[in-house]
Amino acid sequence: MESFTNDERFVSAINELFNERIPFNRVLGLKVESISYEHVRASLQMRNELMGHYKRGMLHGGAISSVLDVTGGLAAFMGVQQKISGEVLETRLERFGRVNTIDLRVDFLRPGIGKRFVATAYTLRTGNKVAVTRIELHNDQDDLIAVGTGSYIVA
Repeated sequence: MESFTNDERFVSAINELFNERIPFNRVLGLKVESISYEHVRASLQMRNELMGHYKRGMLHGGAISSVLDVTGGLAAFMGVQQKISGEVLETRLERFGRVNTIDLRVDFLRPGIGKRFVATAYTLRTGNKVAVTRIELHNDQDDLIAVGTGSYIVA
């Protein structure tokens, strides 16, 4: 995992929260690959449980939307973290529970065909109460499968 701060405890705590403590992320099989103030990358492996079109082996649109939402939410959280980076660890982590989706727009560009998918999100704007993120989902052939824009409450 890419380090963006000297606080390895913070990076480890975010990794545990995202990868282990959120049951839905475990259902998706979503794992953080890299995290920084500038962007977040998370990936998942294709599994039968995530398939939407069994004949074509396509990732379900609901799974795609969920991956975009979750990754965008983590990017929104990191946007807030940049603003409060001087706070103590517990205060910084407490903000994780305040991030909630207001709106998510998804554009499906290609069928979700692949063995592995990577979502990359970055913050377009982080205000005092709302953050807006942009998210892209690529397959293992680096085809752009879907893009999304998410708005999140961060206060």
